[in-house]
Amino acid sequence: MNSETIRKRFIEYFEKKGHYIVKSAPMVVKNDPTLMFTNAGMNQFKDIFLGNTSPKYKRVVNTQKCLRVSGKHNDLEEVGHDAYHHTMFEMLGNWSFGDYFKKEAISWAWELLTKEYNIDGERLYVTVFEGDESNGLEPDNEAYDIWKTIVPGSRILYGSKKDNFWEMGDTGPCGPCSEIHIDIRDDDARKKLDGSELVNKEHPEVIEIWNLVFIEFNRKADDSLLPLPAKHVDTGMGFERLCMVLQDKRSNYDTDLFKPIIDRLSEITSLSYGKDDQTCIAMRVVADHLRAVAFAIADGELPSNTGAGYVIRRILRRAVRYGYTFLGMSEPFVYELLPLLVNKMGRFFPELAGQEDLIGKVIKQEEQIFLRTLAVGIQKFEEYVKNKLKNNIVDGKFAFELFDTYGFPIDLTTLMAREKGLQVDMKGFDKNMKKQKERSRAVGVKQAVDWVDVRPNVEQTKFTGYDSLETEAGIVKYREVKVKGKSLYHIVLDRTPFYAESGGQVGDRGVLASDGGDIKIVDTQKENELIIHIAEKLPTPVPAKVIAKVDKTKRLLTANNHSATHLMHSALRQVLGEHAQQKGSLVDEKRLRFDFAHFEKVTPEQIIKIEKIVNEKIRQNIEVEDHRDISLEGARNMGATALFGEKYDELARVIAFDRDYSAELCGGTHVARTGQIGFFKIISEAAIAAGIRRIEAVTGHEAEKFVNSRFELIEQLSGILKHPKNLKQAVEKLVENNESLEKKVDQLQKARASQIKQELIKKLEKTNNVNFIGATVDMDAKTAKDIAFELKQKVDDLFLVLAYKHNNKPGIAVMLSDNLVKSGNLHAGEIVKELAKEINGGGGGQPFFATAGGKNLQGLEKVVSKARGIAAG
Repeated sequence: MNSETIRKRFIEYFEKKGHYIVKSAPMVVKNDPTLMFTNAGMNQFKDIFLGNTSPKYKRVVNTQKCLRVSGKHNDLEEVGHDAYHHTMFEMLGNWSFGDYFKKEAISWAWELLTKEYNIDGERLYVTVFEGDESNGLEPDNEAYDIWKTIVPGSRILYGSKKDNFWEMGDTGPCGPCSEIHIDIRDDDARKKLDGSELVNKEHPEVIEIWNLVFIEFNRKADDSLLPLPAKHVDTGMGFERLCMVLQDKRSNYDTDLFKPIIDRLSEITSLSYGKDDQTCIAMRVVADHLRAVAFAIADGELPSNTGAGYVIRRILRRAVRYGYTFLGMSEPFVYELLPLLVNKMGRFFPELAGQEDLIGKVIKQEEQIFLRTLAVGIQKFEEYVKNKLKNNIVDGKFAFELFDTYGFPIDLTTLMAREKGLQVDMKGFDKNMKKQKERSRAVGVKQAVDWVDVRPNVEQTKFTGYDSLETEAGIVKYREVKVKGKSLYHIVLDRTPFYAESGGQVGDRGVLASDGGDIKIVDTQKENELIIHIAEKLPTPVPAKVIAKVDKTKRLLTANNHSATHLMHSALRQVLGEHAQQKGSLVDEKRLRFDFAHFEKVTPEQIIKIEKIVNEKIRQNIEVEDHRDISLEGARNMGATALFGEKYDELARVIAFDRDYSAELCGGTHVARTGQIGFFKIISEAAIAAGIRRIEAVTGHEAEKFVNSRFELIEQLSGILKHPKNLKQAVEKLVENNESLEKKVDQLQKARASQIKQELIKKLEKTNNVNFIGATVDMDAKTAKDIAFELKQKVDDLFLVLAYKHNNKPGIAVMLSDNLVKSGNLHAGEIVKELAKEINGGGGGQPFFATAGGKNLQGLEKVVSKARGIAAG
C-alpha cells in the first residue's frame, strides 16, 4: 500500500464516522508565543481545549505537518542515527470536542488498524494509565475494561504517568492516554520473547504507532487538577511509522516517502546506501532535513539568524555538513532533490508544488553561503593549529568561537582535530555553550500566574474594531505576568475595539476607562485566538466594566500603511511579475515593511513605476470593499490573494481596492478610501535572504518629511557647490577631480613608501641571528602594514618594529619572519602588547604580524629601543 493510499484511507475512514476534514495548519506558528513550530496535531485546536473558543465541528480528522527541533520536543540530533526519528513528520489524528469519548476512540482505532489496514491483531499491544497517587489519580480502569472486550488481558499493560498521562504544558488541559504498540519482529524472535516485555523499552521493532489521549482535566499553576466541563479525544498516529508497518519495512527511510530521495542521493554521490554506517546516516539526515526545510519555506519561514528562521537554517546546514563530510559533496546538492519531494507530497500539500521554484532557489543559495562558511571555518582551524595550539588540545573557547561566530559545527571541529591526532576541550566548549544558553534564556524568561476569572462563562472576545474605536466592555479575566522581572498585566474583555498584533500589523494602544481610573494599554497581542490587552498597572479593585478606547491617531496612521501595503503588493506583481508574492510584512504607525519573493535587485526605474502605480490608486480615492464572513471558496472566486503559510478560518475577510486591481484575504484594519493615505514613497530596497527582497516605505506626513529632507539635502549640497546651474554635472566633476587627486596622492605615497623602505633597509642591525630594523616614522597604519609585508618578502630573519605617528596619534607595527616565529619562540602579538605600554596603549595580532595604538607620542623612541633589547634576547 503506497503512502498516498494510506493517508487517504485514514481520512476517509473517519469521514464516514461523521468527522469533518480539516486542513493541516502551517508548520510555522505565528500567533502563539509559547510555540515556534507546530509540534503536535493538537496545536491548531489548542484554543478549543483551553476554552477560549467553541468548536465549529464536534468531530474532525486531519493530517498535520509537525516539526520537532526545539524545546522539550527536540529530535534533531537523533535524526539519521536510527530508523524512525524525524524533524518534520505527519501526524494523523481524529478528534472529539465534547462528543464521543473512550469507547468510540478505542473501538474505531482497533477497527481501522485491523480491518481497514489488515494489521495482524496478534502483533498489537495496548497501554493504559496506571494511576498516580501524588495527584490523587486512579488507574484508568474504564479504558482497561473497554480494551478487555477487544484484546486479551495479556496484551493490555498499565503504564506510568510519564508514558500514559498527556499534558499540554506545565498548566492547561491534560488527561490519561492509551497507546497502541506493534511488534514487527520476525516470528522466531516473537516466540523467544513476548512483545509485552519490550513495550516502551526503546526496541526498534516494538514501537508505538498510535496514542489515544482522553482530555478530562485542567492542570492549575498550583499543580492541582480540576475536571473539565467537557471531555475531549485527541489522537495522534505517526504517518511515517504507519507506512513502515504497512509496507513491511524495518525503517521509515525504506518507505516510499524517503526511498526515491535516497536513491537519487546514491546516484549524485556514487555511493551505495546500506553498506557503510556513516554514509547511511548522512543520506538519512539529508532526506529528512530536505522535507523539514522545504515545508518551512513553503509556509513562509525563510532561513535567517533569528527565531524560527535560525532553526530552519540550522537544519539545512546540518544536511549540507553531513553531505560535505560523509558524502563528499563540496557543491550545492540538496536543492536537486526537491523535485522528488514535490512529486511525492505536492498533490496533498499544494503549497509545496506551488512554490517549488522559490524553495529550490532559496535552498541552493543557502547551501552556497554555508559552503563558503565551511571554507572560512577550515581556514581558521588550520591557522589556529599552526599558530596557537598548545598541548595538542584545541581550546574549548576557540571551538565555541568557530561555532558561534562562524557557524562552524562542533562535530566537524572534533572530526578535523581527530584527523590531526588532536583533542577538543569539550568541557570548555560546553561551558561557553551553557553561558550562551543562559543568556538567551534570561532574555525570554516569562512567568505567569493563573488567570483570575471575573466572568468565567464568556468564551470568546467579540472584536468591534473594524467599525468603532470605542466600546463599553466587561473584563472577563486578568493575570499578572513577569517578563525580565517587570510586572505586566494581561486583560481579556468580552468585546473590544483593540486590534491584536497579527498578519504583520502591530497591536493597538489606548486606555480602558472606568470610574476607578484609566488603565493604559501599552500593547495588544494574540495568544492563540485570545485577544490580550497589556497594561503596566491595574487599579484595585479591578473594575467589572470599562470603556475601551483605542488611540485614534495611531490606528489611523497604521491603517494608512496597511492599505498602502496592499496597493504596493499588487503594483509589485504588475511590475516584477506574479512571482513577487508576499513573504512577510510589518505595519505600524510610522512605516511599512514588505518582504517578497524576487531574485534580483529592484531597479530604480522599477521603483519609480511601483510608486507611480500606488500614488495613482491613492489619487483615485478608491472606496474599500470590506467583505466579511465570506467562504474561502467565495474569496477565491473573487480573485482574492491568499498567502502561503497563513491559517485562514473557513469564513474569512476580503479587503479589495478596485477588485480587479487588489483583493486580499486580510484581517487587518484599513482606510475607508485610498485618498486618506495621502502620498506613498519607497525609502529602501534590499536583499534579506536568498531569493527574498525587502522594501520599506512611508505614507502621508512621514512621506512628506522624507521627501522634504531630501530636497533640503539637495539645497545644502547646492549651496556648498555655490549654486551651480546643473547640480548633477557639478557633482560629477567634483567626483572626477577627487578621483584624479586620489590617484596622484596614491602615486606619491607609493614613491615615498619605496623611499622609506630603502632607508629602513639601510638601518638593518644584525643581532643574535636576527635582522633587526627599528625606526620612528610619519605614516598611517595602512602604509606601515604595506611596508612591513614588503620588507618581509625582501629581508630574511626579519624582526621589524615601526613606531609611527599619524594625526598626532602613536601606533606600532611588528613583523616577524616565519622562521623566527617557529624557531625563536617569538610572537608578534605578545611583543606588541609589551611595546604598547610605552605609548599608554594596547594591541595584538597574529604570531608574525601585530599592531597597537596608544595615546603617548613621546613614548615612540622608547618603543624602538625596547624592541632592540627584545631582539637581542
